[in-house]
Amino acid sequence: MRVVVALGGNALLKRGEPMTADVQRRNIRIAAEAMAPVAREHQLVISHGNGPQVGLLALQGAAYRPDEAYPLDVLGAETEGMIGYMIEQELGNLLPFEVPFATLLTMVEVDGDDPAFGDPTKFVGPVYGAAEAERIAAEKGWVFKADGASWRRVVPSPAPKRIFEIRPIRWLLDQGTIVICAGGGGIPTMYQPAMHQPGKERTLVGVEAVIDKDLCSELLARELGADLLIMATDAEAVFLGWGTPDARAIHRASPDAMGSYSFPAGSMGPKVDAACRFATATGRTAAIGALADIPAIVRGEKGTLIDNAFTTTSWHG
Repeated sequence: MRVVVALGGNALLKRGEPMTADVQRRNIRIAAEAMAPVAREHQLVISHGNGPQVGLLALQGAAYRPDEAYPLDVLGAETEGMIGYMIEQELGNLLPFEVPFATLLTMVEVDGDDPAFGDPTKFVGPVYGAAEAERIAAEKGWVFKADGASWRRVVPSPAPKRIFEIRPIRWLLDQGTIVICAGGGGIPTMYQPAMHQPGKERTLVGVEAVIDKDLCSELLARELGADLLIMATDAEAVFLGWGTPDARAIHRASPDAMGSYSFPAGSMGPKVDAACRFATATGRTAAIGALADIPAIVRGEKGTLIDNAFTTTSWHG
């Protein structure tokens, strides 16, 4: 099978952990151990989050004058290289030397008129107390919103329209390569009218935004003709009544059934939405589950599986 695995932020950095290279490498090593059995039997494409890493680089860049700080699209490209390198190395240590890897800088087109630019919602960077968030907002002009009991910076999160590197990704897969791409939802870009360039109607430029990783992973899986899309997170499945005594874990359901339930917009909601889009558009299976359970999810034993073929909803346990 051709399997796309989207690693959630927990695969790289757990809440409250220091954003050090050693901590990230340790977490990526755990992710690699979960993905290696899949890579031995199937074609594997890996995408990943980058919110904490982009936020850290933005803080480092804030040491420069405002007109010298690197924009978010450039920081996104930096994180794709950094995280892809670690995934390649840790997964390569578990697989035969002959298995080829490639990490691709992946530009993704967004619409400059996307309403997301008027309502920043995507969390990036570390968590802050209210007083510190207020001080940084005043100093840097950043927008902050509550994230649980803490505060985090938010930036626009426009929808992905097109993955520019989709052809080389397909070619690499056809050559038996494990491909790491579309990290952090891809590098946000858009077309704008070409200025002072005779003969050109438009120019591709970077955008100060972070594309939703789950929606980009869904677009990636759909355009690659993936047989299975897995969104790995820190929950073993999608739960109804999460955090209550009546919580139930969904095992199998159709997109229509999943659409009849409500899930938090800041956590499970985008994953369920992306999974339902993929299953509806392709007639194939999307899954949401724990990182450590990836091999069992591929076998259909764990996680929440979403497919048009499921006429009734079943539950774990």
